Amino acid sequence: MMSLLGRTDVDAGEVFVNFNQNITSLAVATSGGYSLYSLGSVDSTLDKIYHTKSDELFLIERLFESSLVAIVSQRAPRKLKVCHFKKQSEICNYSYANTILAVKLNRERLIVCLEESLYIHNIQDMKVVHTIRDTPCNPQGLCALSSSSEHCYLAYPGSVTAGEVQIFDAINLHAKTMIPAHDTPLAALAFSPSGTEIATASERGTVIRVFSSQDGSRLFELRRGLKRCVSIVSLSFSTCAEYLVSSSNTETVHIFRLDRSATETAEGHGSKQSSDDWMGFLSKTVTSYLPTQVTDVFSQGRAFASVTLPEAGVRRMCAIATIQKQLRLLIASQDGYLYVYSIPTVEGAECQLIKRHDLRLEDHYAMDIKGA
Repeated sequence: MMSLLGRTDVDAGEVFVNFNQNITSLAVATSGGYSLYSLGSVDSTLDKIYHTKSDELFLIERLFESSLVAIVSQRAPRKLKVCHFKKQSEICNYSYANTILAVKLNRERLIVCLEESLYIHNIQDMKVVHTIRDTPCNPQGLCALSSSSEHCYLAYPGSVTAGEVQIFDAINLHAKTMIPAHDTPLAALAFSPSGTEIATASERGTVIRVFSSQDGSRLFELRRGLKRCVSIVSLSFSTCAEYLVSSSNTETVHIFRLDRSATETAEGHGSKQSSDDWMGFLSKTVTSYLPTQVTDVFSQGRAFASVTLPEAGVRRMCAIATIQKQLRLLIASQDGYLYVYSIPTVEGAECQLIKRHDLRLEDHYAMDIKGA
């Protein structure tokens, strides 16, 4: 989720965009109000579920497909409102000592993130059940909450100088594990749909790692780039958990395929490489001759596919979901567009643009700017 506290984006005509937990709807907020869209027929149309005029919002979260939304306005940045949008009623509101930087929801918990504390609410009655105080300074409101009720974990930075991830059990209310994920501070976090895995990226932005959220073991290491340090804005597992997508302040979106069968085979039968797997061959051959930093590069997964968008410097939220039995890459950008791409079945092939929707239009369907 984006934290847009200054809201200079609103003056520029830009919007706040955010997917719900299972990528079935999109929330869009502008200076005049907010809208909720269904993604069920996004290949052709973008159905508007709800629209209301309201104060300028900088945070909005919908709970799955329910009528529950949590919102924070620019006018009252310390106040959280929980509303039933279909009944157009306010369920409750809470005020906090400092500005709310992020809000996360699942079917068990509601999390409110401040700069140096986290509040855990019970979703059933909205009461605060626990407060994590004196957390490392977190001015970006970086945190993640698993959408799973079975593995209901909260993740947040454990250090301001290194990329440590603190995993907290939000049901049993105790710290679970601390993962030393990166040498530099964290920039992005995302749980898998099951909550058993967490993806991380640091401020350097060149390497993305995936860990077990239960024991902290490293599962995947993915290289976004070799030299170009970037600011990663969004990390997201696909709803099938087979892919991971990342966006940054560059014009490129990267999709990684998480081959768990290969990982399990390697663990069970050694690191046998196929004859055409030249990267694997090189990594084995040169390990004893090159520094660890160099040989690590050979073992890091490359992007399965990528998308190049018109310009850099635009914040984009990305998601991969199965829509009408087809796997789709969805890119919601702060300049007011939703891009829909097909995902190739062959590594290295191009993602094909299916639709580009304009999120700023006021009719019942977002206009199709470019057809399939």
